[in-house]
Amino acid sequence: MINVRPTGAVLGAEILGVDLSQDLDDVTFHKIVDLWHEHEVVFFRDQKLTPAQHVAFSRRFGELELHVRKDCCRPGYHELFVVSNIVVDGKPIGSQDAGLFWHSDLCYLKVPSRGSLFYALEVPHDANGKALGDTRFASSTAAYNALPEATRRKIDGRKAVQSYKSGYYRERNAGPRKTLTPEQEARTPDVEHPIVRTHPANGKKCLFVNEGYTARIAGMDGAEGDALLSELIAHSTRPEFIYQHSWCAGDFLLWDNCLVQHQAIPDYKLPLRRHMERTTLTGTAPF
Repeated sequence: MINVRPTGAVLGAEILGVDLSQDLDDVTFHKIVDLWHEHEVVFFRDQKLTPAQHVAFSRRFGELELHVRKDCCRPGYHELFVVSNIVVDGKPIGSQDAGLFWHSDLCYLKVPSRGSLFYALEVPHDANGKALGDTRFASSTAAYNALPEATRRKIDGRKAVQSYKSGYYRERNAGPRKTLTPEQEARTPDVEHPIVRTHPANGKKCLFVNEGYTARIAGMDGAEGDALLSELIAHSTRPEFIYQHSWCAGDFLLWDNCLVQHQAIPDYKLPLRRHMERTTLTGTAPF
C-alpha cells in the first residue's frame, strides 16, 4: 500500500511502500502520477534498479528525450544521461558540472521536457558521514502565487528568451567546456516561451524563468528588461519556495519540469565520488 510523507516544505513528498523494480499495476502507477502533480517533487528511498528497469519505468510516463550531449549518456542506453564526477581511463563518464545554476531542464527547446527521473547510484559523504551533493528544488507555482499584482500585470502575456548556448558557456569555475558541435548548435537555437506558464495536466500557473538559461525578456531591451528579469529570477528561488533534497544511494526522485526548477550543490570533489543517472520525459509546448 502506498504511503505518503510530505517534506514539510511547499513542495516535495516521499512515497513509501513501492518497489520500482517490479511491474506496477495501473492503479498504483496512476496514484504516483497524481502525487507527482500534487507535490511537484516525489521520491522513493532504497530502490535497486538496473539501467533497463530505470528506462522501462520512465517509459510508462511517455516518450523519453535523447540528450544532445551523447558523450554523457550511459553506454548502451542513450536515454540515460549520466551526472557524475567519476573519471575512467582519463575520460569523464558523464557531465561533471551539470546543474550548478538554477534551471528547468531543456527549457531552451521549443518543447521543454515534462519532467525528469533521477536515480542515485553513488553519493559522496564528508568525514562525519554527512551526505554531500544535495539538490535544491524551487516551486515555480509558489513563486508565481507570491508575485505582487503589479508584477503580474507587467509580465502578463510576455515571453522570455531561453538560450542553451548562453547557459552552456557560462563560467562554472571548472574550466572551459568542450565547444558545441554544429549539430548541437543547430538542435538548440534560442526560443521564446511564456514567462507565466500553465501546467498542461492540472492548470497550475508557474513562473517559467531561470538563472541558467533565460537570457532576456522578449521585446523589452536595455536596463528595464534586465532589471525585470533579475527581479523575477531572484524572486523565483526565495528560501520559502525551496525543498533541499539530501541524497542517499538508492534514491529515485521525480521532478515536474514545468512546476519546478532545480540547482545542484557542488560541495564535494574527487576522491569523493558521485554518480547519478537521469531519464527525461518529452513534454508539450509551453502556453
